[in-house]
Amino acid sequence: MNSEEQDLTDAQILRNKAEEQLKETTKKVGKQSMETDIKKLMHELQVHQIELEMQNEELRQAYETAETALKKYTMLYDFAPMGYFTLDCDGSICELNFTGAELLGDKRFALVNSNFKLFVSDKSKPVFNAFFSKVYTSLSKESCEVMLGDDKTPQCLVYLEGIVTGDDRKCLLAVLDITGYKKQNHPD
Repeated sequence: MNSEEQDLTDAQILRNKAEEQLKETTKKVGKQSMETDIKKLMHELQVHQIELEMQNEELRQAYETAETALKKYTMLYDFAPMGYFTLDCDGSICELNFTGAELLGDKRFALVNSNFKLFVSDKSKPVFNAFFSKVYTSLSKESCEVMLGDDKTPQCLVYLEGIVTGDDRKCLLAVLDITGYKKQNHPD
């Protein structure tokens, strides 16, 4: 082994041997055949590049479509004129929209993981508990009217509709403030 080979790494030695072998193969195969192979390979690479560019354009369009749908449904959910809540089986708030936070009198982020039952007036708790239990046992859409608030906060009468979703067993709850409607149509 000469001093030059000792200075080379195994990878460099392997590369040098591979290049020597390629030269020998090139001599045997012939230059014309190799040029044909190179042209075929270039053609395949160009076709593959065009395919990738087309796939990239399709992905970009799909992303834009998804972004548009996300904006649309975010607007529908977050700014709906009624409160939307997702509750787990013990009544804890997993998600809510801005109207829902407004109905409960706090910021959205502060209400996540709070129990919805805490915002139901003491007089309405039996009605809410029966409704909530029925939503989970009947597995169909249920509804009721309850009063939100306590002695410290203003109370409002709300209409609730709830249903339990499939596998994750969450309750989707729609809450509509009907205080003004009841006063207007049923004055005391």
